[in-house]
Amino acid sequence: MRTPEEKRLLLDFARYAVILAAMGEAPPVVPEGEVFRERGGAFVTLKAEGRLRGCIGSFSGTGTLGDTIRDMARQAALGDPRFPVVKPEEVGSLSIELSLLSPMKPVRADEVEPGVHGLYVRRGSRAGTLLPQVAREEGWNRDAFLAHTCMKAGLPPDAWKDMKTEIFAYTAEVFGEKEETDQ
Repeated sequence: MRTPEEKRLLLDFARYAVILAAMGEAPPVVPEGEVFRERGGAFVTLKAEGRLRGCIGSFSGTGTLGDTIRDMARQAALGDPRFPVVKPEEVGSLSIELSLLSPMKPVRADEVEPGVHGLYVRRGSRAGTLLPQVAREEGWNRDAFLAHTCMKAGLPPDAWKDMKTEIFAYTAEVFGEKEETDQ
């Protein structure tokens, strides 16, 4: 678990990367500090008025945690194909959430814990993931979470019952800017 100060440093850096991306500037240099040198995967989620505005991540990371957060923040702002690029005037109204990921491990469907696990399903060339907080936010039970992850992968909702479908679980330390205003 990260300290409140480490969380603030990571969130501030992600916001800086989004600002520079929206302005068409070069990515920022990763700051010094132990928390930025760690390794691991991360997702950066952007929300506007509580609604998804961009979310991109990497399971293994793109180098250090600082590199990964910088790169994923930039991609969430500019490269999420579901949304237009973030404009400079939007940045101030966005909230940022970070999900720092554990390594993935293969699991059986009955081992999945909605709200605790994130899921990654794969069958053939199709794959998709949903972060742990999605099941919690949507109020999904295990079957619904598995079905929605399959659909995200472009598979039928019951594909998780097929032995050819691989199911992986991971956990995430999730924190965001909104939390700080709620306290």
